[in-house]
Amino acid sequence: MADFVRNEILFNRRFFHRSCRRTTNGVTTVLGCRYFAALTSSLPKQLRLAAEWLLIDTAHECGYHTGHGIITSEEWKAVVEPMIECAPEDILHGAFAVLSAWGWANAEILELVPNERMVVRAYDYYEADVVAYGASDKCCAYTITGISAGFMDLAYGGAYDRTGASGLRTFKSVQTKGIECADPYGEFLVTRAS
Repeated sequence: MADFVRNEILFNRRFFHRSCRRTTNGVTTVLGCRYFAALTSSLPKQLRLAAEWLLIDTAHECGYHTGHGIITSEEWKAVVEPMIECAPEDILHGAFAVLSAWGWANAEILELVPNERMVVRAYDYYEADVVAYGASDKCCAYTITGISAGFMDLAYGGAYDRTGASGLRTFKSVQTKGIECADPYGEFLVTRAS
């Protein structure tokens, strides 16, 4: 399967133009949000589910490791840490504030049951840009889906482990609503992994 996906990415011309440009804080990135939606939609169901899991899992690891870098940075210690009154809940809220400040998503924690579940609502995120080309038939905000689980791992999964052998993947996340599906916002439910 990995070879099939790699070949689709590298050699299938129909996916080259399916990206969006977003400039945040003066940095322009080209994101494959249309590409990923088109790629996963074009796959047979069994491969599509595997490809979607890989995209979410990649973002999960990114949220875990990058999130750890954020909450242990000197900038965090100087700006956010003085406002933390109730850890780790305030740390989670702070992490989503940083996510929003960097322009990755305008997201907030709607509901938080410590160490059990979290509902994140996002009013803007990278993958939502595909709605400009028409509503998608499926939710495809893989990045914020994975990042949300990674942030919960940092808060409640135990001590940070740079190898990811423990602490990572103690939570899972699913997208329940999406701007890309013509909903007014994206919503992401994070629960304990089984």
